[in-house]
Amino acid sequence: MDTIIVCNKDQMGHGDRDLGEKVLGTFLRKSVALPNFTAIVFFNEGVKLVAADSPVLVELRQLEQQGVDVVPCGTCLSHYGIEPAVGAVSDMDRIVQELGRAAKVITL
Repeated sequence: MDTIIVCNKDQMGHGDRDLGEKVLGTFLRKSVALPNFTAIVFFNEGVKLVAADSPVLVELRQLEQQGVDVVPCGTCLSHYGIEPAVGAVSDMDRIVQELGRAAKVITL
């Protein structure tokens, strides 16, 4: 019963960017407590979070080291001109596969 997190924007919630980045970092640090958390997928503006200048790069690297798959959309990376500093370039087939096997999907 996998838990998958979806990031489709580069902050958590709407409104103040600094606050959105801060609460996203806190959420990602605490997310290891989620039962069966196996992957975090990124598309649209969310792929900005896997870039070298990401405000949550440390948190994403820690999650990856703990066995969480970091799955950014390759089309989206290409659109924004981003080389991932964490995770491996993926595609929508893989994202759909991850979501299909999830018992729980959390969209940020």
